Amino acid sequence: MTHFFSSPERLIALGLAVLLGLLVIVPLFQLVRETVTVQPYDSAYLPGRQPGELTFFHYERVFGGRLSWALFYKPFMNSLVTAFGATVICLALGSLLAWIVVRTNVPFREFVNTAVVLPYMLPSWVMALAWVTFFKNDRVGGTSGVFAYLFGVQPPDWIAFGGLPIVICLSLHYYVYGFLIISGSLATVDSQLEEAGAIAGMSRLRQFVSITAPLVLPAVGSAVVMTFIRVIGSFGTPAVLGMPIRYFVLPTQIYAAIGSRNVGDGYLLALVLVLMAVLFIWINQRMIGVRKSFVTMSGKGFRRREIDLGGARWLVFAFVVGLMCLTVILPLGLLVLQSLSRTAGNYDLSNLTLHYWIGARGEVNALYAGVFQNPQILHAAWNSLRLAFFTAVATGILGFLIGYVVVKTRGSLSSRALELAAFLPYIFPAVAFGAIYIGMFSRPVGPIPALYGTFALLVLIAAVKNLPYTSRTGIAAMLQIDKSLEESARVQGIGWVSRVRHIVAPLAASGLVSGMLLSFIGTMRELSLIILLVTPSTAVLASVIYTYQTDDVPQLIGAATLLLVALVVGCNILFRLVFRNTKMGFA
Repeated sequence: MTHFFSSPERLIALGLAVLLGLLVIVPLFQLVRETVTVQPYDSAYLPGRQPGELTFFHYERVFGGRLSWALFYKPFMNSLVTAFGATVICLALGSLLAWIVVRTNVPFREFVNTAVVLPYMLPSWVMALAWVTFFKNDRVGGTSGVFAYLFGVQPPDWIAFGGLPIVICLSLHYYVYGFLIISGSLATVDSQLEEAGAIAGMSRLRQFVSITAPLVLPAVGSAVVMTFIRVIGSFGTPAVLGMPIRYFVLPTQIYAAIGSRNVGDGYLLALVLVLMAVLFIWINQRMIGVRKSFVTMSGKGFRRREIDLGGARWLVFAFVVGLMCLTVILPLGLLVLQSLSRTAGNYDLSNLTLHYWIGARGEVNALYAGVFQNPQILHAAWNSLRLAFFTAVATGILGFLIGYVVVKTRGSLSSRALELAAFLPYIFPAVAFGAIYIGMFSRPVGPIPALYGTFALLVLIAAVKNLPYTSRTGIAAMLQIDKSLEESARVQGIGWVSRVRHIVAPLAASGLVSGMLLSFIGTMRELSLIILLVTPSTAVLASVIYTYQTDDVPQLIGAATLLLVALVVGCNILFRLVFRNTKMGFA
């Protein structure tokens, strides 16, 4: 026992176990408890029952009641259709781009490698806003979009809104996961294996199917899991493209249920999302676990051969440039055009104005001032920056401590448990995680006061949700530091705080900076996680943009979204300049 309390890493491990247990494990149990207890809203359906009593009313109502089709089954089917459809397209597109970058002689490889990840810098729902700007019709969207203006034909509802555009927009954003994961795995496949297949008489297609594809199967499985979990928990895109025609998926149905104070049903739907994510991970592990080996590197010589595309290499390059125009330049261009329109739906040059950027209320629009004259937008922008900064700092500190403890106690049960607990927030779909925290922090928890409606709750949930990024980068950074460096300092009598401050932290800085930047960018553009938690005083840019979407103010939607993108890109550049002497762990 004396040895335990004299070991800093064990004391830190104990503190982290308590903290992660409170912030990750307890909320899950809290979510389950809320689904089997009477809620205040239920008094109309359960007369005489008191809030907090045990009941299975929500399970009966959601899964077997008269409204179960609208409450659960239809949103559930819509979620499966959009998630599987987007995952398949993301996997196909990400794999194709990974193959182009890693295995071919495409021109300007470094440019292509950077360009294909640019959509990740944008909020996932920017593509949805651009889609509405281009394809909306006067039957659902109120005013016509660019398509109707150019061609004089109103697009059908199934093109303007619904499942098809949701799948397309999600696919054009989340394919980056597939590209990053599969390209990393594909780069380790020895070309000599494929050459051996060619000698044996295999065609190039047969080589890929029989040799290359099976070796990158674990990476494909990881890409599928990451993409599926992100897509099925996405709120912004389905809200923009689905809710106007009442095309609900589980995240938007959760938002609608909790927004109408029907929290018991909302928590139950959130639990379904969590279980789906866990089930999907389990199925993937079972499928991959059938194979005995996926070894692609050994002690023998390694060689990677590029495929010569000949004259087609320029067509492939043009394809990549076209994809970047479709996923980045065109959406931002449409939002610029929308932000400069005096009257929505009229894209004539005579209709252009700067009012929605610099105009005061009452000049062009009697209700709304421009971005730089709008206190609501400026306050939300400040909140976004504050939230992202505090989240990055909190996740950086926690990620460093987790990495330190996991590596120092590597191989022990506590190390594996702590590493798993730090990763668990990733498997919770964002909107479900927000619902969990509403249930937990809407009332005091021991010495912790009720946090609902406070800025502290936004920082807390954003830090916990982004912890998987900084914990992984923290662990990777700590694994690169030889333990003898700290041990030699300890032998010389240098205290733990000084060792960490002067030796460990500087050496681990590159990995920590990378994780903090990922947390910062992710928090700035986050909507699904905080949409259930924000109030007028804690609103961020993403939530304000969604409010303008529901109020149908397209010009301010475009201007505020462009401001958000500018802040994300600008902060990213500033971050890199400040830490330019620190070798970042990403491109």
